[in-house]
Parts: sequence; structure tokens; C-alpha cells
Amino acid sequence: MRLNYNYDGNIACKRILEDHLDKLKIEYHILGLSQIEINDDVSLETFEKLQLELDQYAIHIINNPKAQLIQTIKDIIVEIIYEKDKFPSTTISQYLSEKLDLRYGYITTVFSDYTYTSVENFIIIQKIERAKKLILAEKLSLTEISYELNYSSVAYLSTQFKKVTGLTPSMFKRIVDKKRLLSKKKIK
Repeated sequence: MRLNYNYDGNIACKRILEDHLDKLKIEYHILGLSQIEINDDVSLETFEKLQLELDQYAIHIINNPKAQLIQTIKDIIVEIIYEKDKFPSTTISQYLSEKLDLRYGYITTVFSDYTYTSVENFIIIQKIERAKKLILAEKLSLTEISYELNYSSVAYLSTQFKKVTGLTPSMFKRIVDKKRLLSKKKIK
């Protein structure tokens, strides 16, 4: 028997962290997508045990300030893209600068030095990943998806979608629909 599954990586990660922090009796408060405030002093032994347990899920505690900045930038971008009401009324570059209280030139330099891609490319990739999820959910039209992701038109969404995936959104949807149909036939 084959099982298909779907998951939200952010929710899964948060749940894993909560389970392991609770198991180690560490008092904490989750601040955001990738930040936790530890309420107590934690022994080095407990901290190392937590890191070992999280390693099996490819979750790593970040100690490097620039790596922390990169993760914060990624979290802000993901938050903007996945929460419609978070889309800034200004440009994303201005929003990042204000939110981080840093010059955008510095943000982009650090980001590209550590990730080997630009902030703009990361934004596009995240938008296309969200578009794919919305297409898979089958609740919105392409026009609604382009609006949801703050694209000026369906044509612009389609152009970026094809650059990233090699497929138009319509072709992607047809492939998904065909696979779903084949899966239903196999189950019967």
C-alpha cells in the first residue's frame, strides 16, 4: 500500500521543537518561525543533548550572528509570502530594511555571500513554491493566486513560474490532475 502525505514544514518543525524542549523540561517561548527564547539557564549537557536530538530532523541551532541574520531574512520573506496581510504596502526591500534596521545593500550582500543567491531570487522561489501549494489545493483560480501573491498579472506569475519550474502553471496543474487520476485508479 502506498500512502501520500502533505505537510507544512513550519508547523512540523515547531511541533518537533516543542516535543523535544518539553521532554528535556526546558522552559521556552516561541518567538517566531525560527526563534525560541529559553527562560532558564540550560546546562551545556542539556543543550548538547537537545542539539543531538534535533540533528536527526536536520534542525540546527544557529550561533553565528550572520547566519542568524540570514535565517531572520528568510523567515520575514516566508512570513510575507504565506500571510497575505503581511505583504508590505512599500517594497519588500524597504520593508526588510525597516524591519531589520539595516541598509538593504548590507542585507543583500550578506544574504548572497552566505546563500549564493540573491534576496530577489529567494523571494521568487518562495512565491512559486506557494503558488504550487495553492494550485495543489485547488481552491483558487490562477487569477486569484496571482493576486494572493501580489503579482501584477497572471502572465507575470506564469512567466516566473515557468522560469523556476520549466512548466507553466496550467501545465503543472494538468500533470498534478493526471497523477491524481492515476492514483485513484490504482486504489480501486
